[in-house]
Amino acid sequence: MSEKKTIFVISDHPMAPSGVGTQTKYVIETLLKTGRYRFVCFGGAVKHPNYEPQNITDEAWSPGDWIVYPVDGYGTPAQVRSVLWTEKPDILWFMTDPRFYPWLWQIENEIRPNVPMVYYHVWDNYPPPKYNAKWYRSTDVIASISKVTHNIVSKVAPEVENHYIPHAVDEKIFKKLDKEVVEEFKETNFPDHNDRVIFFWNNRNARRKQSGTLIHWFNKFAEEVGPENVCLVMHTDPKDPNGQDLEEILKDFDIADGRIVLSRDKMPPEGLSLMYNMADCTINISDAEGFGLSTLESLSCGTPIIVNMTGGLQEQVTDGEEWFGIGLEPPAKALIGSQQVPYIYEDRLSEEQVVGALRSFYNMSPEEREEMSEKGIRHVRENYNFEKFKDRWIELVDDVVERLGSWETRKGYKAWEIKEIS
Repeated sequence: MSEKKTIFVISDHPMAPSGVGTQTKYVIETLLKTGRYRFVCFGGAVKHPNYEPQNITDEAWSPGDWIVYPVDGYGTPAQVRSVLWTEKPDILWFMTDPRFYPWLWQIENEIRPNVPMVYYHVWDNYPPPKYNAKWYRSTDVIASISKVTHNIVSKVAPEVENHYIPHAVDEKIFKKLDKEVVEEFKETNFPDHNDRVIFFWNNRNARRKQSGTLIHWFNKFAEEVGPENVCLVMHTDPKDPNGQDLEEILKDFDIADGRIVLSRDKMPPEGLSLMYNMADCTINISDAEGFGLSTLESLSCGTPIIVNMTGGLQEQVTDGEEWFGIGLEPPAKALIGSQQVPYIYEDRLSEEQVVGALRSFYNMSPEEREEMSEKGIRHVRENYNFEKFKDRWIELVDDVVERLGSWETRKGYKAWEIKEIS
């Protein structure tokens, strides 16, 4: 490739702190550093103070190689058409749940004759969603974020090219830190919690994340072992309109006494690494979770996890032989849905399970926790290695550019098919 190829990205804003935004940023930065690509992005899923194009600069790439256009939602067909015909990109790369992209797939007949579509696919659970088959078949290449997602795509649309590329975290940031550094951070930010076992929850305050349920169940556990001995730090927006009013819950339940602490301020990755290191255990009891980036970050920092065995969480907590925390098998699978998503399982845990897991971890010896910590770090390095993640994306994108082409060199796409009519 003699000149830089252009990749058109549609996703969460790559500077947003969401898991989708973070992984999008990792992919973009990786490809920029090869010197072979430039990016035009729609920065979606956030509120924008203005809609001026943003030039993301760094000494690792040339000025103008990464432009972000703020959009509402994830953009519109008209905005996509504008970028296609003004920028003439070589690939359209998009990411997140397919619920947000029917409008994009509905114009694939305008896109794919000229540009291959590469989809980094997020899906939470079974049963295999046959209603997504038409979308999968409207895509050139799918990269699946978890083993669950990869298996689902393989069952629903086996003819579609499908790669397993799980999320990864930067191990230079999310790592086990010196004890003195962590103790100083704790003393500065949580001076009243030095002698407590700290559980950490880092998620968006949204319904499926079960934030209110976790508070309720953690309080039962705290009353059992003594609220002065434990703490749940919840790093989230307690007033998120998509979730519960967590401040009101703490006030009305009369538990705003330090057993549960709300961490409201946004933090850079280095700050989050300190939070994971400060915690003894990270917990995620979501009833559906495509991957669950916070628990992977936690494991990378050497902090074990307690998770629902749903979505990508189940492959993080165990490799099938060793355990890197406590995995809870959901005793109930509710088949829920909507007009857009006719059916999908919600994996629901019980109070007894979660309180029991908290109790089990609390009663572990320091030696048991340390052994679990070291195993978790090795698990991340071996199975979610950041360098391998970057290499796989470079290999895949290079291959798509060379093999499928774009515009005058476009290959591998037919706008028609032959069917036998009986």
